[in-house]
Amino acid sequence: MRFKVAALQFTVIAVSLIFAAAANARTINLVGFGDSLMAGYQLPPGDGFPEKLQAALKAKGLDVTIANAGVSGDTTTAGLARIDWSVPDGTDGVILELGANDALRGVPPEESEKNLDQMITRLKERGIAVLLAGIIAPPNMGADYAARFNPIYQKLSEKHKLPLYAFFLDGVALEAGLKLDDGMHPNARGVDVMVEKMEPAVTNFVETISSVKK
Repeated sequence: MRFKVAALQFTVIAVSLIFAAAANARTINLVGFGDSLMAGYQLPPGDGFPEKLQAALKAKGLDVTIANAGVSGDTTTAGLARIDWSVPDGTDGVILELGANDALRGVPPEESEKNLDQMITRLKERGIAVLLAGIIAPPNMGADYAARFNPIYQKLSEKHKLPLYAFFLDGVALEAGLKLDDGMHPNARGVDVMVEKMEPAVTNFVETISSVKK
């Protein structure tokens, strides 16, 4: 009789712990905020970076949603203008990817850095974590421009103590078969490579957010 009572008590405790864990667990809401590289330029629905990254994270057992807030053609100036309303309340973290169009247009790197700095500051003021995705200036912009532009992401990461993924197009930028005919944007296979390479960094980002939100 005592054994049955003890077994029943153990079962009740175990079930209570399971329900408590389920109550504490919740979906982590991310936003992929960027330009055409984030938006999925000329790709079918579901083949964009945020969508495929979300699928990869869910396959690992992470309860994560990633909204696609990429807008083709956006510069850091355009991103700053829409950061407040494009990232809704309830967002836990933002993957911030902007700067490629600045480099293509020869925008002064100091202006790009200032815009990114303000975006990060606004997100932090709202209690939203940021994972910064870096961009590298194209070679045709010259060595002087690259020397001024390329370090801004590392500088901002150190200033704001943010996780940094050094180059958003890592593994794709130099592979013609992973890009569209324009030679700039990733095709569906290119996005797969980007997701595979960046997924560990995003997993760490999500786990950090989860530990803080508990």
